[in-house]
Amino acid sequence: MDVILHLGAHRTGSTSFQRFVRANQSQLAARSIGFWGPGRTRKGLLHGVADRPVSPEQARRAIGRVQLNLRGAERNGATILIVSDENMIGSVRRCLRARLLYPEVGERMARLHGAFSPVRRVVLQIRSLESWWASSMAYLIPRGGGIPPEAALELISTSVRSWRHVITDLACACPGSEILVSPFERFGPRPDRLLAEMSGSFFPQMAAHGEFWVNQCPHLPELREVLEDRGQDPSQLPEGEGRWNPFTDIQAARLRETYADDLFWLRAGADGLARLTEDPEPAKPAIQLVAGLDKRGQNDDGSARRLAPTR
Repeated sequence: MDVILHLGAHRTGSTSFQRFVRANQSQLAARSIGFWGPGRTRKGLLHGVADRPVSPEQARRAIGRVQLNLRGAERNGATILIVSDENMIGSVRRCLRARLLYPEVGERMARLHGAFSPVRRVVLQIRSLESWWASSMAYLIPRGGGIPPEAALELISTSVRSWRHVITDLACACPGSEILVSPFERFGPRPDRLLAEMSGSFFPQMAAHGEFWVNQCPHLPELREVLEDRGQDPSQLPEGEGRWNPFTDIQAARLRETYADDLFWLRAGADGLARLTEDPEPAKPAIQLVAGLDKRGQNDDGSARRLAPTR
């Protein structure tokens, strides 16, 4: 049985993907594809696996519990098992507390990879950094989070840690597993295409664009209302109706540039550590002839090829 670990990340459409898969589990079961989502992984299955164990005995019991469940899925006929839970790599709160992008991902994934071993593929969905951080901050405010101070925003925008470092940590923690990376901007609203990429199986179109879109971050009016209900000053947030952008133009530009560097590194081969898949619906390439080359034959004997005139 091939085990595929879908790690999210947070705020990249992972909940939408899980909702889509649950809605189509009967079709996937017919293809011998099993699925474990947060409804299973967060009910004791991964207790003591990703987090640092209290004792060696707890670690052995946790690994045994995962392996026992894997054997059960295999007996039930699954040839591919997709395990999807964004909390496997940490939490948004820990990222904001550390002002870093998933600082514990290597340690956590080394334990998870050992528990699920062998793991065929690890799937990570990434997102432009300024929108990932902004979405994470907006997501946490209704859950008790505060508005980060200016110093924290400056630290985040100048941090050298990016998706490239997260992917490098994953490669070190998951030896022998393929690491597949996809951009949220391309696959976020198309969970069916993401499923096809991660499973390696072709699926007929099962989801309209954005059909399973859930868990979007609250916009400014909702965030101001939350602050007011908590007795805080809603004027801490800017006026407007759209998404909250906590960063200055300079800070956002830094984060966009870092993300562009990450994509360039991935497109160049990611030092052999990961594979980037970008186009969920590759179009048939169109042939565009250069102006002047739309006729048959060659123009080698034209005036531009003549010898210099003699005097």
